[in-house]
Amino acid sequence: MSHTPADRKQAPLHCNKSDDFSMAEARKTIGDLFKPNPWIYWTDLLLSFSVAIFCFRMVRQCELFSWQQIAFFVVSSLLFYRLAMFIHELVHLRTGTFTAFRVAWNLLVGIPFLMPSFVYYTHLDHHRRKHYGTDMDGEYLPIEYEGRWQIFAFVGASFVVPFLAVFRFLILTPLTWVSPAVRDWAFKHASSMVIDPKYIRPLPTKQAMRLIRLQEGLCFLWCLGVLVGAVTVGGYPYPFLIQGYCTGVFILTINSLRTLVAHRWHNHESEMTFLEQLLDSVNFPENMWITQLWAPIGTRFHALHHMFPSLPYHQMPEAHRRLMEVLPEGSPYHQTNESTFTHAFLDLWRRCGIRKAERNAEAFETQSAESSQVGNEMA
Repeated sequence: MSHTPADRKQAPLHCNKSDDFSMAEARKTIGDLFKPNPWIYWTDLLLSFSVAIFCFRMVRQCELFSWQQIAFFVVSSLLFYRLAMFIHELVHLRTGTFTAFRVAWNLLVGIPFLMPSFVYYTHLDHHRRKHYGTDMDGEYLPIEYEGRWQIFAFVGASFVVPFLAVFRFLILTPLTWVSPAVRDWAFKHASSMVIDPKYIRPLPTKQAMRLIRLQEGLCFLWCLGVLVGAVTVGGYPYPFLIQGYCTGVFILTINSLRTLVAHRWHNHESEMTFLEQLLDSVNFPENMWITQLWAPIGTRFHALHHMFPSLPYHQMPEAHRRLMEVLPEGSPYHQTNESTFTHAFLDLWRRCGIRKAERNAEAFETQSAESSQVGNEMA
């Protein structure tokens, strides 16, 4: 039975004093929004790609460091960033669907940017309730507990990752074809888009490995083609390589900043309940036109995504509106909303400082207790 907006206003979801609420009723409220629209996916992909390529080419046509060159660079980089974030949708689309779209995305974006879709399927571990925030979740770090240095390291890695990606597909890929040991190591430690360097990816099935071999082989050929072009053609490829590196750093940096505010990072590797996972995630429903530049393809509704991972990105604004309408004020879902990136980032920065002060106080107390014990023993 379908629900009209009036019906939803009259039937708010149940929330008790423990801030629990009915997921079944929440799903019913947005039950008609789970079907992805291929026309929206294809139009978004092809239009964004066409404009991005045009602006990317125009960067080298403009005077160096002119405002026109900077503008074309920013626009092309933001659009390529948007295109890259479609990898998140591919993982959550039902297996066996959108096959042509998956192929097109990999050929247009995944392969040239050395991020074929197979490297992101570890994202599903991030949505497993018993894995979230633990050492089995490669997309989670206890940043609140590790301190502000982790923020700098996380963002600074954006300048190194492009070189690591080239090494992975240009050097390691052919080695995996001749050495089973290298193949297993590369897949476990160098084949995942994660933020936890200690994460170890489980080995794939034989069927999955065939697709992985195809994608990494295409990435190898792309790297080899660029390398041959740089050696044989001469000076022309070098501006392209420099621009490509700068574009990659831009994308990785803005994505790392987005990731820093996508969660509260409260957990310290212990298992969390679903409600704790929800409250650890963040929505940015305000300032849509600005927010979706740095959090495109639905990523600005990250808490909503953790509630309903299969919800298509183009339906998220309507789903959020409905849930905000039917859920009582102060519900857990309301608590996931943030106003701005700045407020969320400064909150994380503040909490990191508080945790550091707590650790220093604990260390001082421990040291004082040990000193007192030594003094008593000597007396």
